[in-house]
Amino acid sequence: MGFLDAAHWQSNIFLKGWRPGSAGDAPVVEPATGKELARTGRASVADVAEAAAVAAAAQRAWAALPFTQRSTVMRRAGQLLVDHAEEFNEWIMRETGGIAPKAQLETHVASEECFEAAALASHPTGDILRSEMPRLSFSRRVPAGVVGVIAPFNVPLILSIRSVAPALALGNAVILKPDPRTAVSGGVLLARVFEEAGVPEGVFSVLPGGGDVGEALVIEPRVRVIAFTGSTQVGRSVGALAAQHLKRAHLELGGNSALIVLHDVDLQKAASVGAFGSFLHQGQICMTTGRHLVDARIAEDYAAILAEKANHLPVGDPMSGTVAMGPLIDAKQRDKVHRMVTETVDAGATLAAGGTYEDLFYRPTVLTNVSVKASAYCEEVFGPVAPIVPFHSLDEAVALASDSPYGLSLGILSSDGLRALELAERIPTGAIHINDQTVHDEAVIPFGGVGHSGNGSRMGGMANLEAYTETQWVTAQADMPDYPF
Repeated sequence: MGFLDAAHWQSNIFLKGWRPGSAGDAPVVEPATGKELARTGRASVADVAEAAAVAAAAQRAWAALPFTQRSTVMRRAGQLLVDHAEEFNEWIMRETGGIAPKAQLETHVASEECFEAAALASHPTGDILRSEMPRLSFSRRVPAGVVGVIAPFNVPLILSIRSVAPALALGNAVILKPDPRTAVSGGVLLARVFEEAGVPEGVFSVLPGGGDVGEALVIEPRVRVIAFTGSTQVGRSVGALAAQHLKRAHLELGGNSALIVLHDVDLQKAASVGAFGSFLHQGQICMTTGRHLVDARIAEDYAAILAEKANHLPVGDPMSGTVAMGPLIDAKQRDKVHRMVTETVDAGATLAAGGTYEDLFYRPTVLTNVSVKASAYCEEVFGPVAPIVPFHSLDEAVALASDSPYGLSLGILSSDGLRALELAERIPTGAIHINDQTVHDEAVIPFGGVGHSGNGSRMGGMANLEAYTETQWVTAQADMPDYPF
C-alpha cells in the first residue's frame, strides 16, 4: 500500500477530511497513453463556501499555536516529500507527461519549500517604531486569514506548494484549487502530505474544479488573499475580480522569455543551453525560452546546431525511461502549438526542425527566418518551439528583447559575464540569468514578473512574509492622556 493509495481519496475532495465533491468526480488521465489512472472528486461553488467557512473557523486556533508547532508540521511535510519522492515522482510523470528529472526537480523543490516555510514561521514579526508621543509603538505581521491558491497543470506540485506551505506556516488557513488535469500531483498529494504531517482539520482544503470554482474562490468574502499562477488572460480576470472585492491577488502569469546569444560563445554549449530552455517539459513552463536572439555573425551556425539537437531528442512515454520529452498535456494544447507553428511558417519562417506530431507527442521545433510579428515569436506558445531571430548590434538585441509585453525571465550567453550583466540592466524582466537559460526556480528566491507576466508581487523567500500577512500598527502607554474634550 503506497502513501497515495487511492483508497484514501478515490472520487473525493479534501474538505474536513476525504469526502465526495458536490460536482461528482472526474478521471485522472495519463496524456502519454490516454489511460485512466484513477478518479478524483470535483468540487462545486457550494463546496467553496463551505470550505471558506470551515477555514475561517479553524484558522484562529492554528494561528494561535506556538510558531514552533507550525514549524514542526512544515518540517514533517518536507520530510514526507523526501521519504516518498519515488512514489510521488511516478505520479508526476504519469499525470503531467514530464520526464523523470523534471519530476525529481518538483519533489526536491517542494520539500525545500516546506523546510523554508518552517524557518519562515520563526522570523521576527515586526519592528519597533519611533513615536513623537511617550508610548510604545510597533508594527507586526499578522496572518491574512484565509488564503486561496489557484495552481496550473504544468508544474503542479511546485506551483501549489510554493504558496500553500508559507501561507500555512504563517498561521493562515488555505484553500487550494488545483487544475483538474493534474489534481493528484497538484492537490491530492499535498492533502495527504499535510494531513499526515499534522495540519488540523479544516485548516487546509483541496477542491479540484473548473473555472466556476476558481471564480467562487476569488469572490468568497472570507478569502482575503489569492495566489494565482496561470495564463495572462485568466490572470487578468482574477486580478479584476479580486480588485472588485478589495482583496490582494498575487499573479504569476505567462512569459515569452528571451535568450540573447552573443558572438563570443562556445556554439555547442550555447545551443545545448538554448535547447534545454526551449524543450524542457515540452516547453510547458512559464519561463521557457520562447525567443532566441542571436548575433547575426553566428546565427546560421547556432540554428544548425540547435536543429541537429532537436532532431536527435527522443520523444515518447516518460515511463519508458528513454526519452528527453514527453507529451503535451492534451489535444487542445497540441492543436494550439501546431496552429502557431503553421501560421509562423506561412508568414515566411523556415522549419529547420520539428513541426510535426503523433498523438500528443510534438517534435521539438526550430524556426529560422522568423518575422517578429509571427505568432510563434511574439506570443507565448507553451510548447517545444524555438524561434531564432538575428541581431546586428547590442542596441538591436536590447530593443528585440524589450519589445514584448511579457517580462518574466531573461538569459544572456557571453564569454564576458560583466558585459552581459550590463546588457541585462537595459531590459525589463523579473529574473536575469547570465550564461544560462531562462528556466530556474528555488524556494529561497522572490519570484515574479513584470508587464504581462505579473502584477509586481513576488512569491518565495522572504517575499512570502509580505504576501501572506497583513501589517498591523500597535501602540501602548501606561496611562490615558488628557484630551481637551
